[in-house]
Amino acid sequence: MDYTRKQDLYFISMIRLPDFVTKEDFDWAIQESTKKKKMDFSKVDFLNVNEGLCVQCMHIGSYDDEPDTVSAMHQFVKENGYTLDFNDHRWHHEIYLSDPRRCDVQKLKTVIRHPIRIRG
Repeated sequence: MDYTRKQDLYFISMIRLPDFVTKEDFDWAIQESTKKKKMDFSKVDFLNVNEGLCVQCMHIGSYDDEPDTVSAMHQFVKENGYTLDFNDHRWHHEIYLSDPRRCDVQKLKTVIRHPIRIRG
């Protein structure tokens, strides 16, 4: 990936909400935050994601080394009768478990998740 062309990158930053939080609760929180902070939260959305079948791996180390982990995941997928299943609704996910400001780069923990389906 060419990181010098950051304007071409598209990402969604997500925070998992507890199951008891409803769309109505979310809308109320957005309204309250808008009033109190006097900021525009119109791009914040309540997104329900059903990921389906995935392969995932815990990557430990620098973000720069993630391609090796992704290659190993893709090899696992191929060897076990699956195929990658990226589309407009199924995406690459990275779940950051470590704070890079407080953790040695070699100890960073990132869950990498890719959608898959049975080959056929």
